[in-house]
Amino acid sequence: MAPSVSGSGLPSGCQVFTTMPDILFILEFIFGGLVWTLVASTQVNPANPQGWVMFVAIFCFVFTTIFFLIYICGANQSSVWSGLDVGYHLIAVIFQLGSAVALAIATQDVKALYDLNLATFKSYQEDIAAVVMAYLCTLTYFIHAVFSIIRFRSS
Repeated sequence: MAPSVSGSGLPSGCQVFTTMPDILFILEFIFGGLVWTLVASTQVNPANPQGWVMFVAIFCFVFTTIFFLIYICGANQSSVWSGLDVGYHLIAVIFQLGSAVALAIATQDVKALYDLNLATFKSYQEDIAAVVMAYLCTLTYFIHAVFSIIRFRSS
């Protein structure tokens, strides 16, 4: 990735698409959107873990969008933004990991209830896909957090 960043250590404009870890925003959008879509299309009982997973998916998707737009507009040139970037991504990692684990446990518990007919097996496969996407999303946020910490410490 190109190391071209502004004076505050954070990229702005189109540099967001060429610098690490900011290019990970795109993967966070993809995996977060897939988690959101897959969880919304499945029915896991009890619905309580699903509510937490949806809250985390929507929360992280909205705040990642806000961060991404702020970076593209170049409004992130204050020295505060690198700390906010680290803080947000650490919170996102904790939330995403918690929701991924809750979704995995709920999916595993529901597996025993499926009688594996075609309709319920398809729903079970969607649940598994949601769990996989949730863990990929967690991993992406974690990698972004690590690189943000490195960038914060070097600035």
